[in-house]
Amino acid sequence: MPMTTLAAVAALTLAGASACGGGGGETTGATGGTALYDRLPDAIKEAGVIRFAGDSHPPYRIVANDGKTVTGIDKEMQDALGKVLGVRTEISIVNGLPAALSGMLASRYDAFNGPVKDTAEREKQFDAIVWMVSRTSYLIPKSGSAAVKSAGDLCGKRVAGTAGSIVEDQTKRLSDWCAKQGKPAIVFIGLADTNGTILAAKSGRADAAGMTESGAIDAMNKEKDAFTYVTQSDEQGAGIDQLAMLVPKAGGLGPVMLEAFKEIFKNGEYQRIVDKYGLKNVAVDEPKLNTAAVR
Repeated sequence: MPMTTLAAVAALTLAGASACGGGGGETTGATGGTALYDRLPDAIKEAGVIRFAGDSHPPYRIVANDGKTVTGIDKEMQDALGKVLGVRTEISIVNGLPAALSGMLASRYDAFNGPVKDTAEREKQFDAIVWMVSRTSYLIPKSGSAAVKSAGDLCGKRVAGTAGSIVEDQTKRLSDWCAKQGKPAIVFIGLADTNGTILAAKSGRADAAGMTESGAIDAMNKEKDAFTYVTQSDEQGAGIDQLAMLVPKAGGLGPVMLEAFKEIFKNGEYQRIVDKYGLKNVAVDEPKLNTAAVR
């Protein structure tokens, strides 16, 4: 169906387009209707699709062997958002956070669902819709000899994590805590995605793999008895990071996406996804826009 026809159908009937593949990403049909469609930027209405960037990050984005088919939290969250907005959503797999950010600024993608930390610096270029929080955990191979029983035992160890992510920032805070205890610093190994960090820990290149707690639980469920994990404490600099979907300010999509999130909170889709993936400990009561600048 031509893009102009698709946009017209969405505008007049707000009926869903059936899911289809292609374009390097996973697409999903949007069904149902909403006045939010009229508030979407013209470029998105003309295309009939919101293009998400996403790296491999289980259980948020689980990428099949074809490199295109995506399942997981992000896929379901984007399905729900697309439904209330009246447009399709599409995920294109990229190589880490820097590629997602630069791709959005170059107008190749419309949004990135993270989980990525909401910061004042990022809010200069992106609208940030906070939809969850996180604490960093560290996945430990049971077969290793690192003898890590708590996050404090990571002092002087090698920790793999996604470069430029929350994990890198929180590992630095943990390393600062180590120094205050008179212990050696942590050696951070920055990699492209979560799969790479898990492989680094399994192969012995790293003693641990840093990730969100939900990511650590997912990895443990996939490989029974292969891992354990420890979680960073407030004393060790963890705090609670606000995690957001990032949308370029220039496109004008951010405020509309905030309203779409509010709608999936109201209609129960957010809670359904939270319950399905065991995200109760990191769920929020309501979505918020650009919280970092006012903290």
